[in-house]
Amino acid sequence: MAWLPDDWQHPTRLDLASGHHLRPIRASDIDVDYPAVMGSRDRLWATFGEVWGWPPADMTVEQDREDLARHEREIEAHESFNYALFADEEESALLGCVYIDPPEKQGADADVSWWVVDELVGSEVDARLPEAIAAWLARDWPFRTVRYPGRELTWAEWELLPAADPDPAAQDPDT
Repeated sequence: MAWLPDDWQHPTRLDLASGHHLRPIRASDIDVDYPAVMGSRDRLWATFGEVWGWPPADMTVEQDREDLARHEREIEAHESFNYALFADEEESALLGCVYIDPPEKQGADADVSWWVVDELVGSEVDARLPEAIAAWLARDWPFRTVRYPGRELTWAEWELLPAADPDPAAQDPDT
């Protein structure tokens, strides 16, 4: 993908000060992803539904597995990234996800959003996640400008931004 350097390798893990960690999501995470998503479905729909159409109320396990497989392919191809949040090394429960996407709108190198399960909303992990993500992106990712739709601007404001040029190099003033 032109939005990332050809020789760049994506991080495979981020350890958080809380003991939690992020790693790229896989289709095999279905047994922990589906309950996390559907258990927080109403809040997730309120956040992402209008823009992403996700997660639908009637999403099946197989539809979720297909979605996870698509994310896994996109990660491998460096088209976009979905990192799962886990509390322990056994990865016994998925607690949220972080999405790092090429910009669909002008003004950023990447659009980054995330969610945590309902039980973590307002927790210390939830409160510290924005700073940890921002530091990680600044340290390990090749972006100059990261935008946080749903955080620093609403999704409605994001939707009103002008569309990004389909050729990311055309946006780069250094080329």
